[in-house]
Amino acid sequence: MQTDRQTRPITRTTEYDVGLRRHLSSVYNRMTAGVLVTAVVAWIVSSSPALLQLFLGGPQAYVVMFGPLAVIWFAFKPETMSSQKLMWAFIGVSVLYGISFSTIALAYAKADIARALFISSAAFAGVSVFGYTTKRDLGPIAVFLFMAMIGLILVGVTGLFIEYSHAMEMGISAISVVVFAGLTAWQTQEMKRMYNSAHGAEINSRMAWAAALNLYVSFVAMFINILHLTSNR
Repeated sequence: MQTDRQTRPITRTTEYDVGLRRHLSSVYNRMTAGVLVTAVVAWIVSSSPALLQLFLGGPQAYVVMFGPLAVIWFAFKPETMSSQKLMWAFIGVSVLYGISFSTIALAYAKADIARALFISSAAFAGVSVFGYTTKRDLGPIAVFLFMAMIGLILVGVTGLFIEYSHAMEMGISAISVVVFAGLTAWQTQEMKRMYNSAHGAEINSRMAWAAALNLYVSFVAMFINILHLTSNR
């Protein structure tokens, strides 16, 4: 009996580790799929003058630009939506970002895009590992990062109507990379902390979609700003 009692905590720990690894793998697979959808859509639209004109050739461009934020804020509700509905909302965000980013292929050299993608992937992986392994609670830092993110969004919206100096644009991009890198570390820690096999497959799947969206947005933001910092434009 004593042996059985001693092995139970070990068994539960092993089951938790296996379940957590599967959960994290699911999150990163979904996030990667979203990035691929965005890349494919951006390539298709950038290769078609007709599609560029259709989506970005008039006032509808503002709908495309602000569409992802609208979906994230108003149509992505992990608390009430099913896992399947969250999946379609995530795909919608990925497609809208892809349409918005179709101009990147026209404005930047392929070498610049490839370099920025490599740097972004390495930085993202690094801060994710840090968020997973650190024992420090990143919650208090996240509060300031969220405030900074909202400020950056407001600055970005203002930038549509006011032309910033090159130095200021570079400064904004540098701050953005730091902010979203910090958010990535915190998001990784949070999805590790929130996982519990007792929640059931559906609840954990909802949390996986929410985590995948958060990491996707952070990765995309890091990539865009690193591209701005490292390109020759």
